[in-house]
Amino acid sequence: MSSILRGNKITVSVFGQSHSDCIGAVIDGLPAGIELDADKIAAFMRRRAPGQSSFSTRRREADIPKVISGLVDGTTCGAPVAAKIDNVNAKSSDYDDYKYLPRPSHSDYTAYVKYGGNNDIAGGGQFSGRLTAPLCWAGAVCMQLLEEKGVKIKAHIYSVKDVRDDPFEGETLFDDDTELDPFFPVISRFKGDRMKTVIDIARQNSDSVGGVIECAVTGLPAGLGEPMFDGIENVIAKNMFAIPAVKGIEFGSGFDGTLKYGSQNNDDFTVKDGEVKTRTNNHGGILGGITSGMPVIFRVAIKPTPSIGLEQTSVNLQTMKEESITVKGRHDPCIVPRAVPAVEAVAAITVLDLLL
Repeated sequence: MSSILRGNKITVSVFGQSHSDCIGAVIDGLPAGIELDADKIAAFMRRRAPGQSSFSTRRREADIPKVISGLVDGTTCGAPVAAKIDNVNAKSSDYDDYKYLPRPSHSDYTAYVKYGGNNDIAGGGQFSGRLTAPLCWAGAVCMQLLEEKGVKIKAHIYSVKDVRDDPFEGETLFDDDTELDPFFPVISRFKGDRMKTVIDIARQNSDSVGGVIECAVTGLPAGLGEPMFDGIENVIAKNMFAIPAVKGIEFGSGFDGTLKYGSQNNDDFTVKDGEVKTRTNNHGGILGGITSGMPVIFRVAIKPTPSIGLEQTSVNLQTMKEESITVKGRHDPCIVPRAVPAVEAVAAITVLDLLL
């Protein structure tokens, strides 16, 4: 099933549509006896929730998950843990015109073909970024278990359009516990302000912009993963593409590494505190599909939000003739800030499954 993330130990199933009564997720495989911190989960969920700034959709959703099974007195009992999130501020009428007039760069057309016209067009149905809300809940749960194992996950906005933030650097990139803005996480505030200007200009022009999110995982031991088809890169990449709008991924020096000589891109080995480490981390913490003990660092590309207020061209699926279309409704001029916790969540689910 395409809505199920299957790991070796952890399974996460996501259900619902953008405008259905509710959305939710079921996590199977969690150890019993884990007390979940509801306040931490709620704080994590707020980072993804809409309506937090002028850079996000005006749709208002509290995104408060209600756990309906799997806990006894707030502690996991060995049964699958399930939660639902009510949809309370949907405007389905905004999408009436798109049943036979697919929005450019949306899933409207491909879903229409695949499901014979029976697809749910309201809000994009199950293809909507709204489904990252239960995914974030599942990730927040998994993140608590990772913290107990000394594993930390943190992501930031690496770039918006052509404005690039400072990158994560060094093995101790989390040691100072620098707190990033939860709703617009950047390392450089100056570059963050420039990004906000770019987003605001796009918003004023009824347009949108995309960007890149960089994520780092620290505390992983060397030796996790398998070669070839079950490598760490393979598993992370596969799961990351479950996030709508993700169009690419790279690890370590990634595509920039192709511009270097091998002598520049190679990471020399050294000994630090009795452990084998590398002086640099161009390999992104993964060699041969297996963790090296260095931070796992990757970046994902997020496309510009396809819902824009400018006139575009589509095809009427009933008349098979071209027609102009202007997308109505409430949409993010840049989805990157709200996608940051979704990237962290998928990373948490993936890494916890590897550790278990």
